[in-house]
Amino acid sequence: MVSNSSYRKSFIDSSIKLARHYGFQGLDLSWVSANTSTDMSNMGVLFQEWKGAIDLESRNSSRTPLILTAAVQYSPNLGSARFPIDSIKQNLNWVHVMAYNFHMPTLSKLTGAQAALYDPSSNTNADYGIETWINEGLSADKIVLSLPFYGYAWRLVNSADNSIGAPATGPDITEEGDMSFKEIKRYISTNGATVMYNATYVVNYCSIGTSWISFDDVEVVKIKVSYAKKRNLLGYCAWEVSQDDNWVLSQAAAGQEDNKNGQNNKRVLVIILTTTAAVILLLGILMYYCYIRFKMLKSSKGKVNSAKDSKNKRNSTAAGDFNSNSPNLIVYNLTDIEVATDNLSIENKLGEGGYGPVYKGVLQDGHEIAVKKLSKTSAQGFEEFKNESTNTCRTKALTTIFLILLDGLLWIGKNVIFTKDGLEANTERIVGTRGYVPPEYARRGIYSTKSDVYSFGVLLLQIISGKKVSILYGENDDISLLDYAYKLWKDDKGMNFMDPSLDDTFSSCKLMTCLQIALLCVQETPNDRPTMLEVSSMLKNEATCITIPKKPAFSRLPDENEQNKSAMHLEVCSVDDATISEVVAR
Repeated sequence: MVSNSSYRKSFIDSSIKLARHYGFQGLDLSWVSANTSTDMSNMGVLFQEWKGAIDLESRNSSRTPLILTAAVQYSPNLGSARFPIDSIKQNLNWVHVMAYNFHMPTLSKLTGAQAALYDPSSNTNADYGIETWINEGLSADKIVLSLPFYGYAWRLVNSADNSIGAPATGPDITEEGDMSFKEIKRYISTNGATVMYNATYVVNYCSIGTSWISFDDVEVVKIKVSYAKKRNLLGYCAWEVSQDDNWVLSQAAAGQEDNKNGQNNKRVLVIILTTTAAVILLLGILMYYCYIRFKMLKSSKGKVNSAKDSKNKRNSTAAGDFNSNSPNLIVYNLTDIEVATDNLSIENKLGEGGYGPVYKGVLQDGHEIAVKKLSKTSAQGFEEFKNESTNTCRTKALTTIFLILLDGLLWIGKNVIFTKDGLEANTERIVGTRGYVPPEYARRGIYSTKSDVYSFGVLLLQIISGKKVSILYGENDDISLLDYAYKLWKDDKGMNFMDPSLDDTFSSCKLMTCLQIALLCVQETPNDRPTMLEVSSMLKNEATCITIPKKPAFSRLPDENEQNKSAMHLEVCSVDDATISEVVAR
């Protein structure tokens, strides 16, 4: 229909006539099968002609123009096809982003979060889709997040293996596994099942024998509504309201703001009654404080000036042997620093620590620098600054980063208390930063000392590559950072993975060794990962046998014959044990 101009005109005219006849406020297009470049091009033309006809009808009838919207996929990019975003921006009032049907039992033999808000292992999730729509040019105030009032049921291969990503044979309970929220709640009530919540994906699920159901309950709906508000989306809608169970999901979504207003009203009276008394009391305290402060400042002014002169004198003396102690240091004058950091502007501020704020700067020769400024409230001073500068100059920065991280994680790993054989713990509420969460924790809530090893491996891959874990890589931009690192390492192209700005020529810790260690840390099975002590040993010892890693966790690379676990790969990897300082737990 859309490929023929006369067919489009007939469709447009009849749709407007139908909407006016029944008193509709607008029209919504749901073309879910569009998946080619030709389809998308025709869709853009349809929107343009449709909007023009609506405006013309409005002028001729002196009536309010009809609203024109469309239901679209969770992401604007569908392989080689791309939604006509420019036409959508110009002609539609908004779009309904269908953030569901990510995993279905008719298509996947693994259980999955059918409407995941997040997903640590792939970009098939609502948050990624919303972010992509916005990055492609569609403003947030033209996006409506669709909430599914239904779920899917899988039949498990093994009832004991009932986490997200568990093997399944296909649909269960219904022919295609689809169940309305009303049917799901009735099924749960009849069988006495316990509803689980996974905060990594933001999804509810339950298992009854070999039946496994993924759906959105009240808790998830509230979180998604809150997400839509935080992202400043136009709103949210349900598909479909008739599948709700006694309006509980609808009330959960609509009641978010009402509950907040009700609580605020109850507090108004208390606030009014206490404000007057509090103001009077504070004024009295303030007047007394000002009086005492004035007397103290007057008496201590002379002492402060004297102490300041003494401190400046000590700093000047200490600076005298700066270059003699550390000949590799380069000293810059204040003018150079101000030019490099744009007078220490807030736009260049990177963060702040105990010493003071840190600013990013660019010298006239193009070198990027970080500038620390001593804050007035800092307990540190010139001596601490000198020690840090000389120590940094005498150590290898890349190795130092790894060892600081390792020392901290070693201490944490030795001091975590578990209740299950002292090795691991279980939780039903899965939380954590996406991309750093190991598979056993994301899927089954199992946390152990090997969980930190996985997170360290991901962090190490990012450090040596300068790449983000949240972005896809490869020739077709379709594989994760972990898979990308493994593929290059396996093809003996590991140096292509490295950040070009890193140079390990004079470092005892080689980048390729770091890559191999990082890949061992991100193995799918916890038993295949080294302990943090073993990681530390591999980085510090001069001759260490390092196991050849298998495919990383969450891998989507084709299956292959894994190499024998006993196969060993010799690498020289050492760190000067004569370190300047050693991190000790306090």
